[in-house]
Amino acid sequence: MSTFSGDETAPFFGFLGAASALVFSCMGAAYGTAKSGVGVASMGVMRPELVMKSIVPVVMAGVLGIYGLIMLLLLALGLIPRLSLTIYSTVMHISRPVWLVGLPDYLLGWPLGSSVTLASGPTHNNPNSLWE
Repeated sequence: MSTFSGDETAPFFGFLGAASALVFSCMGAAYGTAKSGVGVASMGVMRPELVMKSIVPVVMAGVLGIYGLIMLLLLALGLIPRLSLTIYSTVMHISRPVWLVGLPDYLLGWPLGSSVTLASGPTHNNPNSLWE
């Protein structure tokens, strides 16, 4: 007779949700940083006096990754003391960080990274258009 109830694998799914939130957050932060860096480099060539104003999206993209790390730690520390986890509670630990932290951070990395790149084009032609 097997004594497997399914709850032995429950912590795995809880930690999987926390890890996936970190992965998605870091993917959004990496894309946002890379794409913003291209825009900052372009801005530095064409308009060096506006480089410091275009650094803000790079910093904001880094904050996305840090936010994912903080959520990972909060979720992981909340899972460790509870030894009697059920499948239901760990499914919530999968869905909550992915939908509330991971995917929004991943999706925010795309426009955040494109903001400097898109803004640097009009600024080259008309200096008063966006940054000043």
